[in-house]
Amino acid sequence: MKFDFIFSGERGLSPLANLGTTLLRVFAGLSMMFAHGLGKIQDPSGVIGGATKMGFPLPTVFGWAAAISEFAGAGMLALGLATRLSSFFVAFTMAVAFLGVHVSDPFEKQEKALLYLFIALLYLFKGAGDWSVDALITNKK
Repeated sequence: MKFDFIFSGERGLSPLANLGTTLLRVFAGLSMMFAHGLGKIQDPSGVIGGATKMGFPLPTVFGWAAAISEFAGAGMLALGLATRLSSFFVAFTMAVAFLGVHVSDPFEKQEKALLYLFIALLYLFKGAGDWSVDALITNKK
């Protein structure tokens, strides 16, 4: 199938490796979703204003894209659903947050965006693992 890459990933990991990657995926996804994405979905004016300040064309579209990435993309990451696709959008959003918003800030302000960026990159490259919705989808084929 054309879209297998979206649902694929490393399989056959040990139970401890699956436990570790699942705990990180679920915690990072839910943390981003509720601590960052939910507020932006409820009131997108701040993120739209940020996109305007950064000079994005169509700041409303880009602001909503960031809010949806941080909410729905992070939720999909937590579930392990279309993990590589959702991780791409989370990673892209965090790269923009780092480079567009926090690059001149002290490291304490940069750290959160960088942590989410590198966690998302891990799942973009690796996939969700055996304990995920992606694994259920690909095992049914």
